[in-house]
Amino acid sequence: MKALGGVAVLLLLVAVLASALGVVWTRHESRVLFVDLTRLQNQRDELNVEYGRLELEQATWAEPRRIDGEARNKLGMVAPRPQDIQLARR
Repeated sequence: MKALGGVAVLLLLVAVLASALGVVWTRHESRVLFVDLTRLQNQRDELNVEYGRLELEQATWAEPRRIDGEARNKLGMVAPRPQDIQLARR
């Protein structure tokens, strides 16, 4: 009977140690995943800021006054005179 009690205590000790190692491993994994999550959230925030800048830049480049100014300055384009305009009919 005494040997059976010693085996039971030994099994309980092994179970407690296994449980403790499981807790330590789980907490470690949790911390690693939390660090990854924080890093990814920071990266997301940086990408959102860059996206906002790119949207603003696109809106600036697509502004009709800017396009008209670039066409006039760089390409030498001018608005046609009324006598130069011809209507095409079917």
